[in-house]
Amino acid sequence: MAEASCRLSEVHFLCSICLDVFTDPVTTSCGHNFCRNCITEHWNTKHQYLCPMCQNAFNTRPELHVNTFISGMVAQFRQSAQQKASSSSSEQQESKPGEVTCDICTGTKLKALKSCLVCLVSYCETHLEPHLIMSGLKRHQLIDPVENLEGRMCTKHDKPLELFCKTDQTCVCMLCTVLDHKTHDVVPMKEEYEGKKVELGKTEAEIQQMIQKRRLKIQEIKHLVDLSEEEADREIAEGVQVFTSLKESVERGLNELINTIKEKQKTTEKQAEAFIKELEQEISDLTKRSTEVVQLSHSEDHLHLLQSFQSMKAAPPTKDWKQVSVRPSYEGTVVRAVAQLEETLSKKMKKLVKAELKRVQQYAVDVTLDPDTAHPELILSDDGKQVNHGDVKKNLPDNQERFSTSLCVLGKQSFPSGRFYYELQVKGKTEWDLGVARESINRKGLITLSPEDGFWTIWLRKGNEYNALDDYDVRLSLKSPPQKVGVFVDYEEGLVSFYDVDAATLIYSFTGCSFTDKLFPFFNPGLHDGGKNSTPLTISLVSHTK
Repeated sequence: MAEASCRLSEVHFLCSICLDVFTDPVTTSCGHNFCRNCITEHWNTKHQYLCPMCQNAFNTRPELHVNTFISGMVAQFRQSAQQKASSSSSEQQESKPGEVTCDICTGTKLKALKSCLVCLVSYCETHLEPHLIMSGLKRHQLIDPVENLEGRMCTKHDKPLELFCKTDQTCVCMLCTVLDHKTHDVVPMKEEYEGKKVELGKTEAEIQQMIQKRRLKIQEIKHLVDLSEEEADREIAEGVQVFTSLKESVERGLNELINTIKEKQKTTEKQAEAFIKELEQEISDLTKRSTEVVQLSHSEDHLHLLQSFQSMKAAPPTKDWKQVSVRPSYEGTVVRAVAQLEETLSKKMKKLVKAELKRVQQYAVDVTLDPDTAHPELILSDDGKQVNHGDVKKNLPDNQERFSTSLCVLGKQSFPSGRFYYELQVKGKTEWDLGVARESINRKGLITLSPEDGFWTIWLRKGNEYNALDDYDVRLSLKSPPQKVGVFVDYEEGLVSFYDVDAATLIYSFTGCSFTDKLFPFFNPGLHDGGKNSTPLTISLVSHTK
C-alpha cells in the first residue's frame, strides 16, 4: 500500500477499501475508483460482484481498466505528500520508550495520538486525519492511545468489548449478551464507566482524606516530639540542678565530718602536749630530787644526813596519772554526719516528690465506681464515690463483668492510652487494695493480684502492713500511715505510681509495665471485720498540692 500524506486533499486519493492512497487505480463501469489489488481481492471473496461504494451489482465480473488521469494525479500527489510528510514528521514527536507508537508509520515511528477501537490500530497525527474527515470513519470510536488493542476484543466472538455485565463484573461484546450472559444485568460500558468514575472519585476523596489525616498525625507526632524534647531539656536541667545540690550537700557533709574529726584530733594533740609538758616538768623535779638523794646518801657527815633526811624522804608534789588519758572518741561521728545528710536529702526528696505530685495532679480524672462490676456484698454510694463491705449478699445478675468471689469493683472510666491520676481517702481503714487493672482480667473465683494477671496494686493488711504486689511481694516501710493515696498512670511509659498525698512522698512505683488493653481503676475496701474496717473507701476530689 502507498504511504499516506497529511494534506487535507488526501481524501480525494484514498481507496475506500484500504483507506490509503491509490496504488494502480482502476475504475468500475459505475464510475468508482479502487486500488487494483483491493477490488480484485474483494471480488475474490464474494459470491456477487458488487461495487463497494454504491452496491451496484454486475452480472459478470467487470473488466478493470487503469484510470490514467487518477494515476497521474496520484503520482504527483505522492511526490508532494512525501515532501510534506518529511517536513511534518520532523515537527511531530518521535515516540519515546514506554509510549504508544503509530502502527502505520514506516521507518521512524511517531508517537500515537489516538487509537481506534474499530480498526484496532493506533495513529499518529498524520495517519489519524482520515478518521477526522471521512464520514465512514468518523463513526469509529477513538480513544487515547493504548497498547494491546487486541485485548479490547472478545476472545470468544472476536467482537469489540463494548458492554459490561454487572452480574459477572466483566466486559462483554454484543454476542455475549445474547449467548453467555442472556439473563444477566448488562449495561453499556460507558454507563458503567461513568458509575465507576464516580466511585473512583469517592475513593480518591476518601484516600485524600486519609492522607490528610496522616499528614495531620505526622504534624501531631512532630509536635509531640518537640514537646518531649522541651520536657526532656527541662528534666535534664532540673536533674542537673538537683544532683548538683545533692553533690554539694554530700561534699559539704563530708567536709564538715573531716573538719570535726580534725578538730578533735587537734584538741587531743594540744591536750597531749600539755600533759607531756607537765610530765616532763615532774620528771625534771624528780631527777633533781634524785640527785640530791644520791648526794646525801654519800655524805659522811652524820649530823647533816640526819638533819636533811626528812626533807629528802618526801617526794616533790606530783599528779596521779593513772586516770589521765588522751584517747579521743570518734564513735558515732560518721553515723551522725550521715544521719544529718540523710535528713537533708530527705527534705530535698520531699520537695522533689511534692513538685512531681503537683505535675501528675494535672492529669486528674473524675472516677466513679461501676456497679455492674461490684461484688454482690459491696455497698456503693449513690454518687459512685464510696464503697465498703456489707454483711448481706445482694441478689444481683451474675454478668460477665461482675466479680463473683473477691470483694472488688472497677471504675466506670477506662483508659486505653495517655496519663491519668485519681486519689482515694483511706483514713480509718485497716484493710484495702487499690490500683489499676486491665480490662481482660479474670473476675470469677479467687483472683491473684500481680502484674502477670493484669493487676498493678498495693494493699494494707492488719492496719499497719503495706505491700506492693509486684512480680514478688514488696514490703513497704512507711514513716506514717497514709491518709490519702494518689494513683498515677502513664500508659505509654508503662508506669504506675502511688503517692502519700498529705506527706508528699512516693509510696511505690511499678516501672517497665507492658499495657496491651484498656486500664480501669481498681478497688477493694476489705472485709467489714466486725466494724473494725467499716470506714468506706472514698474517691476524693483532687485538691492540687501547693
